[in-house]
Amino acid sequence: MTLITTTDALQAFCQSLAGAEYITVDTEFLREKTYWPQLCLVQVGGPDGAVAIDPLAEGIDLAPLFALMSDPSVLKVFHAARQDVEIFWHLSGQIPHPLFDTQVAAMVCGFGESVGYETLVTKLAGARIDKSSRFTDWSHRPLTERQLTYALSDVIHLRPAYEKLKRRLARSGRSHWLEEEMAILTDPATYQVDPESSYMRLKVRTNKPRFMAILKELAAWREREAQRRDQPRSRVLRDEALLEIAAHAPTTVDDLARTRGLGRGFAEGRQGTDVLAAVQAGLDLPDSALPRVEPREEPPPGLQPIVELLRVLLKMKCDENNVAAKLVASSADLEALAADDAADIPAMHGWRRELFGSDALALKHGKIGLAVIDRRVRIVPAGEPRPSAAPVDSET
Repeated sequence: MTLITTTDALQAFCQSLAGAEYITVDTEFLREKTYWPQLCLVQVGGPDGAVAIDPLAEGIDLAPLFALMSDPSVLKVFHAARQDVEIFWHLSGQIPHPLFDTQVAAMVCGFGESVGYETLVTKLAGARIDKSSRFTDWSHRPLTERQLTYALSDVIHLRPAYEKLKRRLARSGRSHWLEEEMAILTDPATYQVDPESSYMRLKVRTNKPRFMAILKELAAWREREAQRRDQPRSRVLRDEALLEIAAHAPTTVDDLARTRGLGRGFAEGRQGTDVLAAVQAGLDLPDSALPRVEPREEPPPGLQPIVELLRVLLKMKCDENNVAAKLVASSADLEALAADDAADIPAMHGWRRELFGSDALALKHGKIGLAVIDRRVRIVPAGEPRPSAAPVDSET
């Protein structure tokens, strides 16, 4: 077992992997008290073994690791990569590439939706993971042998799991199915937070333009403040307070101090000044520049049965092809397709259209139908009579 705590040792290890076909990667991090994830450990598995890298070790420079992550000749294999990739993006400004996510590959290969690491390696590598260290404090030093064993298992068993998934993909001819998902994971836009759009994450009961303008200014201020202080948004200002301030639009310290849960100390301080400035900015915005949020329209009468019919088709096609339905179309996608043949959704492009989209349109327009044959849902040509069931013997 190896724990790397110096830059020289890290440099030597990364150089030893320069010619590797692929490496497996995982991270341990904390995020409960910070805005940005706090990287506590990096595990890397190569053809000759795995090591843990301690980013909290005094004086260590992670530059060799970042260079390895951006080496185009070495494939980086993660499981459920999004948060790990976000960490590398934030710390180095670069995204690991090329990249392979075994969770996405598992969905393509019929392991269900969002399959967990333990389930995957149990099925593919026959490994049993000791979960006792899952919720440990990874920032505490020294790390125990049990912690390191648990951490390294995340990249050791990932190697045989990846190898088997790769072979399954090759046999099925579905390797290109992953390309779209990997493109999303390696796109910097996936990890860039725009404070000006942060208000769209909030659940609101009204979409009045002036309210939305004030809320947008407040949410943008909170996002920037959380980033500056490296604290969770809720530590800066809770959603409930943000919505209440937007609704009442206070313009004085006294008005702001009446906001439930804030008090005069907040209202009279620097943050109170910033909040009042954000409210005023929303109030000063001309009507022509107010954000417009279209209300979510109720589906027209008769649309929901079409959605449910498409859902049955999706389930049937995905079961037949051994692929997770979540990867093909979401509930929102089905609603969009039920309402509009030209809906611009993933299910109407590429392999998803071949698998589901074309048949979905044919079903909508009565060119095909669905029938239960031998206790399974099947596609039948339009107008074809359903095979009659076998006669049931009865006494006369």
